[in-house]
Amino acid sequence: MVKGSGMIHPNMATMLGVITTDAQVTSDVWRKMVKIAVNRSFNQITVDGDTSTNDTVIALASGLSGLGCISSIDSDEAIQLQACLDAVMQGLAKSIAWDGEGATCLIEVTVTGANSEAEAAKVARSVASSSLVKAAVYGRDPNWGRIAAAAGYSGVSFNQNLLRVELGDILLMDGGEPQSFDRDAASSYLKRAGESHGTVRIQISVGNGPGSGQAWGCDLSYDYVKINAEYTS
Repeated sequence: MVKGSGMIHPNMATMLGVITTDAQVTSDVWRKMVKIAVNRSFNQITVDGDTSTNDTVIALASGLSGLGCISSIDSDEAIQLQACLDAVMQGLAKSIAWDGEGATCLIEVTVTGANSEAEAAKVARSVASSSLVKAAVYGRDPNWGRIAAAAGYSGVSFNQNLLRVELGDILLMDGGEPQSFDRDAASSYLKRAGESHGTVRIQISVGNGPGSGQAWGCDLSYDYVKINAEYTS
């Protein structure tokens, strides 16, 4: 269960999350698993770039499954539980971004080819957080320049000659160079996602490394400004 739709930005921000399992796992291993899952989910979402002093994710493991106790994070059972925990938390995290104030669609940014998972996650977060990228998605503008710029200022070093950017299944950049593509088809892809409250998928490759990561955000609409211009506390 999660709550949150505004002032959402890494790390977590104004949100609450509660996750429960009947798995039997030692407290030290569970803490490590929860931290990993949070970093792959709730710390990878953004709605508006604003953060708050108030956020909580609680993960409880009752141990009532009756199965063997997981005491090593490297065990097969721990790996399976980690995958389940990642999937649940990512699903909940995406639902928060999807429900962002004024949002018409979810933006999913996937980065591959980085030197590490942490670097890939940082690039993905930078692109998902970009106000210009978010506004372009709302305007149904397949603006590869804004995506490339956000990846470039992420603070992660990569060879721009290896940069590849795709929007859905449409190739926008390859080898660091813009490609010829059907702008009407790309705009229609963005329009369909907005009209159906669907998902816009941006795939970025920054090299040949083993690291991959994802981040999630939403588009930036007139309604976001209206909601927050009229709201007072």
